[in-house]
Amino acid sequence: MKIGFIGTGVMGAAIVRNLMAADYSVNVYNRTQSKTDALVAEGAVWYDNPKEITAASDVVFTMVGYPSDVEETYYGPVGIFATDVTGKILIDMTTSTPTLAEKIGKTAAEKGGEALDAPVSGGDVGAKNGTLTIMTGGSKEAYDVALPIFEKIGKTISRQGNSGAGQHTKMANQIMIAGTMLGMSEMLVYAKAAGLDLQDVMAALGGGGAANWSMQNYGPRILKNDFEPGFFIKHFIKDLRIALDEAKKMQLDLPMTTLAEKLYDRLANEGLENEGTQALIKYWWK
Repeated sequence: MKIGFIGTGVMGAAIVRNLMAADYSVNVYNRTQSKTDALVAEGAVWYDNPKEITAASDVVFTMVGYPSDVEETYYGPVGIFATDVTGKILIDMTTSTPTLAEKIGKTAAEKGGEALDAPVSGGDVGAKNGTLTIMTGGSKEAYDVALPIFEKIGKTISRQGNSGAGQHTKMANQIMIAGTMLGMSEMLVYAKAAGLDLQDVMAALGGGGAANWSMQNYGPRILKNDFEPGFFIKHFIKDLRIALDEAKKMQLDLPMTTLAEKLYDRLANEGLENEGTQALIKYWWK
């Protein structure tokens, strides 16, 4: 089975390496070709555009930045749907809109293929360790075919329903992450103001009801002044806006998510959009 992977950023490159380590033949494409150089040196095969990589692959993964990038990758003049996708499985791991996931699923079916929306959670650490949470929407038949591949890159893998269900689940995930990032940041601000040792505080809280993934993975980075992106602020803002748009359609008011979007947007406007989400602490600590 030949796998195509479009989008070799922070997480995509790590996923490709895990697939190659599992002895899959992997074709790669990225808008900035230099970001695939190391992967090609390690055995991946470069293709010039999504159309060509799709023609050469049985299963095609996409992991790009924004819904507009997903649209172009699938529907552009040299996009995935510009070639024959009969019998192929197309898997979008980008956090995108449920509406676009449904559109891609419909188009794939009309052209004789299958599509899954399979956004992930776990950040750069999960991608490197092969422990991602993969939330999937699409047919059970396509999911069953993809599952052995997912098991090489993820730990918690589920099918949530038909096309779009994976993206809705990811929105629920991002809503929860927004809350834990806010809580962790305010906890550190409070503990520092109280004169406490922050490492000791995190060790204590990690053994009780306040334990959470954000504190465990991002807390130590904050204390080291490490704001390299495991997940970009600019992409988290995109996710929160999708979540709020979907909530509006369902007539839901999400005040905490609204606040998180505003705080992150303020940081982006200060030039921090390419830092990791843990840079939220800079709202308080300049």
